[in-house]
Amino acid sequence: TVFAAAAWNFPQDSVKLEGTAKQNYIAEKMNALFHPAPNAKPAAINFEVPDGWNYEKFELDGLPCEVLENPNAGTERVVLQFHGGGYVLPLRNGHRNLGIKQAVLADASQTYFIDYRIAPQNTFPAALEDALKAYKFILDKNIPAENIIVFGDSAGGNLALALSLYLKEKNLPQPKCLILISPWTTMQNNLPSRKYNAERDLVLGKGTALYDAVKNPAYAKDFNKKSPLLSPIYADLKNLPPMLIQVGGYELFLDESLELAKKAAADDVKVTLTVYPEMPHDFALILPTLQDSVESFREIRDFVNAHMN
Repeated sequence: TVFAAAAWNFPQDSVKLEGTAKQNYIAEKMNALFHPAPNAKPAAINFEVPDGWNYEKFELDGLPCEVLENPNAGTERVVLQFHGGGYVLPLRNGHRNLGIKQAVLADASQTYFIDYRIAPQNTFPAALEDALKAYKFILDKNIPAENIIVFGDSAGGNLALALSLYLKEKNLPQPKCLILISPWTTMQNNLPSRKYNAERDLVLGKGTALYDAVKNPAYAKDFNKKSPLLSPIYADLKNLPPMLIQVGGYELFLDESLELAKKAAADDVKVTLTVYPEMPHDFALILPTLQDSVESFREIRDFVNAHMN
């Protein structure tokens, strides 16, 4: 359901918690999401288009796409969002609402979403092909690559990196910057945080909906899991755009985010890594009113402004 609403702004009443209180708060939210009371349905997440904005669905050769336009934006910036979901979940309203926040943070005039093909029906490189199709579509609209900001969370972060690596391989123009939120950067399970955070990550850890999808990635199928386009921590990252990496201290993907940042720095990529203590996977998507999430939004805004200007 699509409604009209006021444009998103930073919440004035964010929730600031630490230690046990923070984990209890997160656990309560996750239990309501993953384990609702018997016979209770999880609350529907509505998508509300801000007043005065335009929203349109369209197809690119069979690829479902959507665009949000903010006529009041102060720039010609364009956001291209790749949603998370273990490469097994489609685009849903939670990510559309996140896209509104990203549009505001980037002061973007347009925000594109793609409902890329997902596993197990479609495996590598299906999602990458769809991402490339959308990126080329934006370029073909005479939008300079230097105006494009690619956002990706979780599997979407993996896809953002894969797209950038493919663009480099084909000598195509890079987006201006990459915003990687809890990025999934290796299809292997060999890094320590996959084990030591398995119980602490209340969003992606044991007992959650996508734990098995990450442990046994259907998207990778029978491909080499160390392939750079599947596990970008093994890629040559030279000449990739500046990247912001945000990750929770309690999440499965902590170590691979650290490895990505080290690799990017070693390859002379401008990289900013921020670890948000005690936070689970993709916390800003699922827990947007926590103070940690609000701080992560501010960091995104400042990073975009620093690199786009």
